[in-house]
Amino acid sequence: MAVLFSLSAPAQQVTQNYNWKSVQIRGGGFVDGIIYHPTKKGLLYCRTDMGGAYKWNDATKSWNPLLDWVSYKNNNLMGVESIALDPNDTNRLYMACGTYTGSKGHNAILVSADQGKTFKQIDVPFRMGGNENGRGNGERMAVDPNNGNIIYMGTRLDGLWKSEDHGLNWYQVNGISSAMLSPDTSTRFWSRLSGIIFVLFDAKTKIDNRSAVIYIGISQQGKANLYKSTDGGNKWSPVPGQPTDLIPTHAVLLADETLYLTYGNSPGPSIMTDGAVYQFNTNFGQWKNITPIKPDPEKGKGFGYAAVTVDAEHPQTIMVSTFHRYGKAGGDDIFRSTDAGNSWKPIFTGEIKGRYDYSSAPYVSHTGIHWLFDLKIDPANSNHAMFTTGYGLHETYDLTNADINKPTTWTVKNTGIEETVGLDLLSPNAGVQLISAIGDYGGFVHNNLDEPAPEGNFINPHFSNTTGISCGAQNSDIIVRVGEGSTQVGGGNIGYSLDGGKQWQPTQSNPFSGSRSGSISVSADGQNWIWTPQNNIPYVTSDKGNNWRPVSGLPVNTRIVADPINPAKFYSMALFDGELFTSIDSGKTFQQQNLNLAGGLPERSRNRGDNRGGQDRLYTVPCKEGQLWIAAFDGLYRNSDKINKFQKIAHVSEIHAFGLGKAAPQSKYPALYLAGTIDGVDGVFRSDDEGKNWRRINDDQHRWGLILQITGDPKKYGRVYIGTHGRGIFYGDMVQSN
Repeated sequence: MAVLFSLSAPAQQVTQNYNWKSVQIRGGGFVDGIIYHPTKKGLLYCRTDMGGAYKWNDATKSWNPLLDWVSYKNNNLMGVESIALDPNDTNRLYMACGTYTGSKGHNAILVSADQGKTFKQIDVPFRMGGNENGRGNGERMAVDPNNGNIIYMGTRLDGLWKSEDHGLNWYQVNGISSAMLSPDTSTRFWSRLSGIIFVLFDAKTKIDNRSAVIYIGISQQGKANLYKSTDGGNKWSPVPGQPTDLIPTHAVLLADETLYLTYGNSPGPSIMTDGAVYQFNTNFGQWKNITPIKPDPEKGKGFGYAAVTVDAEHPQTIMVSTFHRYGKAGGDDIFRSTDAGNSWKPIFTGEIKGRYDYSSAPYVSHTGIHWLFDLKIDPANSNHAMFTTGYGLHETYDLTNADINKPTTWTVKNTGIEETVGLDLLSPNAGVQLISAIGDYGGFVHNNLDEPAPEGNFINPHFSNTTGISCGAQNSDIIVRVGEGSTQVGGGNIGYSLDGGKQWQPTQSNPFSGSRSGSISVSADGQNWIWTPQNNIPYVTSDKGNNWRPVSGLPVNTRIVADPINPAKFYSMALFDGELFTSIDSGKTFQQQNLNLAGGLPERSRNRGDNRGGQDRLYTVPCKEGQLWIAAFDGLYRNSDKINKFQKIAHVSEIHAFGLGKAAPQSKYPALYLAGTIDGVDGVFRSDDEGKNWRRINDDQHRWGLILQITGDPKKYGRVYIGTHGRGIFYGDMVQSN
């Protein structure tokens, strides 16, 4: 294969200031923990499974992100396993961060002395799984209320750990033996047990300068799962009389030393079919089953209990949540007791039903309550409570209505939280500003980037995941999207719009039964669509999906791109096999050529970024026929006078996402956007001169961990859209200098 020279113009990294904002979806992911400071009114944090953590800003009535500074290299820190606060120091904040126990990335305790404005990163040897099974359990990290130097951390696979210097150094607690634990080391992290899930201190007990009595809960069944230390953590013993037929999920210890616990037969969000709620009088060693409604798995009415909270001002008032009660007696619910669990009232499924206000995040109306794994009554306001879901948070300010047989009203409390995964982004040449393809909640048509889509997420058909979206470069009214998980309005896994995204409909047929996900490409005039379903060859339709023809000669999972000028042209490649494919007959047939890259072909490897990202892909150039870019993970290339010969752009060493946008006023060539590494600097970059020079357009406070997608806006020079892995979608505009 021909080896061509590299373009060697210096890439001057001139930083340009950008204003970054979230494209408003509001929520879109699992908020798995709510953490109130016990004495400071309004001091509140929440954690997510893969999108960082947030602090509540009461002045703006929104959540402020705390981990947007996390770099690509450290993106494993975006999954927050636990948060701990010092009851006696409102400024101290500790976060245990690590998304997957099997990741080669960092696991760290982040230590802040200023409520999260700045952090010290303390890398630790124990593994965390912020996005694994049991992530809604907790809290597994806690600060000793009698000594703020002391912090305990319960881990999934590595026992109990302790710090005696505000989290700067950690050592394993020897008093916890392997015989006490049943760590499930299965590689199936989405269904295994989750280790030590909570640590609770009895603040009334004291030995030397620390709390004497400490409890830990262990995610295990068939053996003791609640242990107690009475000597400040040196020796541990099982609590007598405890239930062992179920797995603890949450616990709260009151000032009068009463302990309340919820149980399931899995940690969740793996399926639960059984569960219970218990009260334990620690002074007399008495256990009492106070389960509101007992599950009946043998009759198909199985579910578990996930969370428990107690009113700090009225300790006889308790609330618990169910889990996996979908389709059973109205679905998951919250049960409330004002007499320490002797009697209960349902909040949503009783005669007096709680009401929802979805106005601040309309897409939530398409989705029922699920993954209700944390529940908190505001310690400073008995009328205010919050609960978590798979799409964010709900809150009420009339909670005590439930005690006088009046409905409670719950609003979405997601402003500031953006936790979606951007799988594809489309900014058409005309019409709407952005159309997003995201995980779990399908995607949105964004007419106004600063407000949620009033119609909610895609319907007709509705997808759980949208994996690809495309429109005609010369006819932006025709938009096609593909995905999977159509569960509500409309069938099938492909939908299209003929009016720029205002209305959608499914196609009359699919390439084959079970066609789903993959990628989609629409010809420049919008008449021909090529869909490559997941794990299959491409198929083409020229009649809006009434009929499909297999495209011969292309490999499985081949991503197709359409020429923006010539409606008859499409391109694709097999990067590691050195093959470039071109169609000049609207996708009916493709001709293969050798793909010639300067420096040779990259090696096939698993370590080439997230496979949902924008690397190792082929891109066309707006307004240019036959001009192509290859954003390989380890280099950027553009074709020369021959379509199959590519020159390498110097200085670019790593790419996670790539895209093009409107040209600068002084240029006729589209602006290039790149998330990756240039001259050793990891960042987001723009080039206005075909890759000769680059400007870094983000800063160290706006890195967002893993970036999957990036594209410029063809309608506005300098505007760029970024799809992240768990921090939603951002748009950036240049800050105009005076």
